[in-house]
Amino acid sequence: MTVLHLADEGEAADLAAFLSRLLHYDRGAAVRLQAAGTALAVFGRPPSFEVLAIRAVRLAKPYENGLDVTLDVTVSAGELLESVDESAATAAVPAAVTGPPWAGVLPPRGGWQPVPGLPGPERLRGLVAASVAEFRSRSEQLPPEQRTRTELDRIGREIWSRTVADTGLPVRAVHAAHSLGFLRGEDQALFSSGSWLRLRTPFGSVAVRRAGVGALGLSVR
Repeated sequence: MTVLHLADEGEAADLAAFLSRLLHYDRGAAVRLQAAGTALAVFGRPPSFEVLAIRAVRLAKPYENGLDVTLDVTVSAGELLESVDESAATAAVPAAVTGPPWAGVLPPRGGWQPVPGLPGPERLRGLVAASVAEFRSRSEQLPPEQRTRTELDRIGREIWSRTVADTGLPVRAVHAAHSLGFLRGEDQALFSSGSWLRLRTPFGSVAVRRAGVGALGLSVR
């Protein structure tokens, strides 16, 4: 079994926290791991938000497994979480699983350009809070006979599909970043590459396809 040696206990704790949050939304969650050199990227897709979440993890030494110098595998998030040893700063790579469709389509590696107009951190967090409050208020105002899953989903889609200022970034991407613990601190930035937008923070990134943009920029790996 391949063992990843993480940079320190903090990296191990952050990885465990990220996996725990993914599992909160999907107990059967899978993650795609890509490692090269001293960097490990962990990709997941919390189903409630329809976005890709990316957590970068620093490794203590360049990844190496026999003659392989890169790692690219989809595994169970739960099994990976169980293997994380925070005190030893290690994680064992579980057996590969058949990946869900999203795992075959990842954002491009390069070509990212800054997108202007992203509001500041406090406004982003306030936007999430206001959107959650609006959803709750509108849901509670529905007569009992109209409070169906279909109607609640319709309200949710209307609210979370709104875009942030003129950036094209859907509010659900900001909500996902907040729910996954990424929207902390004061350093968030927005980038685009092809049809993708990526909200990047020091704690992780959220990537989403822009509405109305075709398949250009799709990266299947």
